[in-house]
Amino acid sequence: MNELQAINTNKSIAVQQEITADIFTRFINFLDAQPKTVETYTRAIRQLLKYFSFNGISRPQRDDIIAFREELKASGHKPTTVQSYITATRLFFQWTAQENIYPNIAEHIKGAKLDKEHKKDYLTSRQTKDVLNAIEQDSLQGLRDYAMLTLMVTGGLRDIEVIRANIEDLRTVADNTVIYVQGKGREEKTEYIKISAPVEKAIRAYLKERGAAEAHEPLFVSLSNNSKGKRLSTRSVSGIVKQRLQAAGYDSPRLTAHSLRHTAVTLSLLAGKDLAEVQQFARHSNIATTMIYNHALDKAKNSCSEAITAAIF
Repeated sequence: MNELQAINTNKSIAVQQEITADIFTRFINFLDAQPKTVETYTRAIRQLLKYFSFNGISRPQRDDIIAFREELKASGHKPTTVQSYITATRLFFQWTAQENIYPNIAEHIKGAKLDKEHKKDYLTSRQTKDVLNAIEQDSLQGLRDYAMLTLMVTGGLRDIEVIRANIEDLRTVADNTVIYVQGKGREEKTEYIKISAPVEKAIRAYLKERGAAEAHEPLFVSLSNNSKGKRLSTRSVSGIVKQRLQAAGYDSPRLTAHSLRHTAVTLSLLAGKDLAEVQQFARHSNIATTMIYNHALDKAKNSCSEAITAAIF
């Protein structure tokens, strides 16, 4: 992409300016977001500028942004990726308009229609027992994995919450043992999850076998030769959970570490807990997220197919 035309507020041409590395850097520096979000936006805008350059577009118009979106869809990008790229594009041109560099040609352009159904499956109570019972507890690794998976599936923890947890986050509230967590998008550990007696017993057994450790150290640590004693990464947690699922015979691309969180929320609803209580438990900022789970269960309870079958056969 060689140049963009900047327009002032009365729609007359103000200046003709090349898109330089400096403008791109200025936009990235303007972003006030989590590192992962900045990384996504950086990748998205690079893709956008590459599309403009490849197609010889120096002064993009609204139709070019729509064509970019359709190109993303046609090239096999997932709807969630298309959505995030268009969100980044809208923010980019909102910024160029504010900086009087280029008009906001991406305003109100939609991304991709997202399926509200969950992309991952959950485990039934029986399947959950299978996975936990398959974890041997005669080694430090087994004790760690068992403690970690029981905590995730009973507390609905995200993998990021697992790796951020320290030993000192195990505390007491009223007559309950709890663990304070730093949730998604949070900067402090302001929320806690109650820990049931069997889960606390599993965690204490793991910590005892692990040996002396400072309170500020990670609750779960790596046991590999290259990073022994260090904090686990989200990739490591995902790998551990996947391995334990496979060992129990549950090998599906729709079953991942996040499935344990889905399991916790779903089993809570199946146990008859109301939406508000489950929302608080799952730490959903919007109850609409919790209702997605409830809607999926309502569909599963639909007995129309059985009724039709009984009438025919």
